[in-house]
Amino acid sequence: MKIKKILVSQPKPTSEKSPYYDIARRFDVDIVFRPFIKVEGLSAKEFRQQKVYIPDYTAIIFTARTAIDHFFRLCEEMRVTIPDTMKYFCTTEQIALYLQKYIIYRKRKIFHGDTGKLDGLLPALLKHKNEKFLYAISDVHNGEANVLDKNNINYTKAVMYRTVSNDFTPEEAFDYDMLVFFSPQGIESLLKNFPNFNQGNIMIGTFGATTAQAVHDAGLRLDCAAPSPKAPSMTGALELFLAEQAEAVTVDNGEQTEH
Repeated sequence: MKIKKILVSQPKPTSEKSPYYDIARRFDVDIVFRPFIKVEGLSAKEFRQQKVYIPDYTAIIFTARTAIDHFFRLCEEMRVTIPDTMKYFCTTEQIALYLQKYIIYRKRKIFHGDTGKLDGLLPALLKHKNEKFLYAISDVHNGEANVLDKNNINYTKAVMYRTVSNDFTPEEAFDYDMLVFFSPQGIESLLKNFPNFNQGNIMIGTFGATTAQAVHDAGLRLDCAAPSPKAPSMTGALELFLAEQAEAVTVDNGEQTEH
């Protein structure tokens, strides 16, 4: 079966140089960017129910730009003034640089890791172990905080935003040959929107081990997975998969011609 239409459950790339556009041209496929999930911020009232008072903390840990947006939004809504002495710890330089949207970067104490994970930020955290850390997270988060516990970092988790299903409307056509997911919540949203979903010939691709496991747990078939030794990225895995599919179609056509 030739794949003609793919749903990628992520927002549309902001750059025209995205590898997805190259893939669409090379394999003559229609790639639609349509997230199955979306992020919404907690209200000030909901946040207060956690009994977290932001001015009590001297440092903040950010693992995503979304967390930065909702932290400063909540501060504004609750009329909390962030002192210039506040320290910011980010898991990547890109996330750290995003702080420029809200603060004067060069005048603040900002630290970042290089791995994108909390353990890569550990040297900086340990160097400032006497700080009282606020860890800004979503309602769905992994067990990365274990590294903070093991190293006796004084921190408090604060949920600032949540992940919810981005429901399909009755008018939306669901005529895809392949679905690509990036989180277990995407699989949950698929089954919520289509309780009687029958995979049939629809291919499913995933990024990350937990997302792949969610496909298996849902009793669905996983056809394309990343990262892998041959394809560390989702676009790389998708390109290899489509190339294999195209080759298989060519072989089938050849055999039919011979008969």
